[in-house]
Amino acid sequence: MFAAEFFYHFTKNMALNPGDKAPDFTLRASDKSQVHLKDFHGKNVVLLFFPLAFTGVCTKELCFMRDSIAEYEQLDAQILAISVDSLYTLAKWKQEQQFNFPLLSDFNKSVSKKYDTLYKDFVFEMKGVSKRSAFVIDRDGIIRYAEVLENAGELPDFDAVRKVLKGLEG
Repeated sequence: MFAAEFFYHFTKNMALNPGDKAPDFTLRASDKSQVHLKDFHGKNVVLLFFPLAFTGVCTKELCFMRDSIAEYEQLDAQILAISVDSLYTLAKWKQEQQFNFPLLSDFNKSVSKKYDTLYKDFVFEMKGVSKRSAFVIDRDGIIRYAEVLENAGELPDFDAVRKVLKGLEG
């Protein structure tokens, strides 16, 4: 399919690739509710992993998504953002930045491991921090786009994410 072929170069060394079934998960959101990926079956999902709340690039990334929410809603896409921060940290950051999508705590790193998005070593000797990553999961739970960045200072290719979502319309 178009998305799997076009975006193969982003994913050739990853555990998950376009065309693969997205691993299901259950995580706690910043409001303490449980969020299950399977609950979004029938809707496209933009799944973002980010290193740490309250940091410059992560704030820039998620504020961009906050400010672009209408476009993603028009593409029938739910944004879910995941980090290894505690749900309490995420709740404070969400309130401060007025994020309009769920922030999910992968404090135990189980989902980041499933999606192969963990740094072994991050800055300041931190271990097990999520790599900045973007996945588009279609209405049937199939990964249509996967980008895992080694450099936490870079942002995902949001033009490519939107292009894949537009290709899933109809």
